[in-house]
Amino acid sequence: MDWSIQEIAKLAGTTSRTLRHYDELGLLAPSRIAANGYRHYDERALVRLQRILLLRELGLGLPAIGEVLAGDAPEARALTAHLGWLRQEQSRLARQIASVETTIERLEGGERLMAEEMFDGFDHTRYKEEVEERWGKEAYASGDRWWRGLGEAGQREWKARVAELNRDWIAAAESGVAPDGPEAQALAKRHVEWLTAVPGTPAAVPGGDVKAYVVGLGEMYVADPRFGANYGGAGGAEFVRDALRAYAEREL
Repeated sequence: MDWSIQEIAKLAGTTSRTLRHYDELGLLAPSRIAANGYRHYDERALVRLQRILLLRELGLGLPAIGEVLAGDAPEARALTAHLGWLRQEQSRLARQIASVETTIERLEGGERLMAEEMFDGFDHTRYKEEVEERWGKEAYASGDRWWRGLGEAGQREWKARVAELNRDWIAAAESGVAPDGPEAQALAKRHVEWLTAVPGTPAAVPGGDVKAYVVGLGEMYVADPRFGANYGGAGGAEFVRDALRAYAEREL
């Protein structure tokens, strides 16, 4: 039994373009190609796709995912490791939910808020090991120092800036303007300025390959549904990717 590329894209919450891109990178080849040229995927391919999506959830880039998939670990054992991470995330989210519920109850009941209860499960350091493994300890340390140094007001301002940029991207995509047009390119410029302002990222490191970083992020926005949600869905993410690529080709 197998499924068409359209069926798999719908089931996995991704796009046919993303699946074809995975094939181009050697991550996920179709099990067969029908006479009409349509790609089809069997159960083994579905297991591999599940692993790819789980690794994306861990924040790994596509080259790193390729290295993981090239390992000799049996699929069941590899998925067991993924399952362990998912259970950790499940526990963290459950703590966040309980924390917010407690805050609501105390606010509605006029009770005194307990700071130690309000932030259980909220920990920006939970990706520390992953960041250090991918980009080095100094990359994490510099980003952490910068974020803490912003203070509460600065962090709120930063989040508001990101939210505004995301809203402007969505509005531009929905308006039908061209990704390489002046409106989208102005947004791309703002986006790159935002990226280069974050210490520890490849875009902020002197001598770093900003162009490759920006283009790679654009592809990640399309490949990872979490980023698609920030830009109004898969179509919005593709618009952002195309605009960033056009900007990178012209300006970086």
